[in-house]
Amino acid sequence: MIEAIQHNLNRGVRLLNSITDIQYSDESVKPYYSSIGRHMRHILDVFDCVFCGLENGQIDLTARKRNELAEQKTAFGLAYFDEILEKVKLIDSLDLNRIVSVTDDLGLGKVTANYTLNSILIQAHSHAIHHFASIGYIIAELGIELPDADFGYNPTTPKFERRIGS
Repeated sequence: MIEAIQHNLNRGVRLLNSITDIQYSDESVKPYYSSIGRHMRHILDVFDCVFCGLENGQIDLTARKRNELAEQKTAFGLAYFDEILEKVKLIDSLDLNRIVSVTDDLGLGKVTANYTLNSILIQAHSHAIHHFASIGYIIAELGIELPDADFGYNPTTPKFERRIGS
C-alpha cells in the first residue's frame, strides 16, 4: 500500500516539474474554475490531516491548512509533496491495523467514525486519484500533456483502447 501511495504521489511531482506557475495556478477552466494547484494542495492537505492526527489517534479531515502558496507556486507545491512523501515513508513502521478516530464534514455537519490506519490511507489515496482525474480535465483544457497515461485513472477502472477519430 505504501509503495502504491508513493507511486501515485510521485505522479503529481512529475506534473509539477513539467509546468509553470502560471499553468499551476490558472483558474480559467469551467465549470468549477479551480486550478491544478488548488487540487494538489487539497490532496496533500488530506494526507497532512492524517499525519497530524496520528500521535493522538484523532484525525480531523476538516482541519486542513489550505496553504495558498502551495496552490499558487510550483516550488511550494513540490516542497509540500516532499514533506508528505517523507511522512509516507515513516508510516511503514506503524501498525496499520491501529484504530483511529476520523472526523469529516459530509455536508450536514461533522461526523466521527472509527477507521483503521489502513482504511484512512486507502481513502486518502483514492481521494488523490479522484482529484488527479479532475486535474486531468484541467490539463486537457489548458493543452498540457499528462505526466503519464495512468494519471487520474483508478486502477480498478477497465481500460479501453483509445481510438482517435472514432
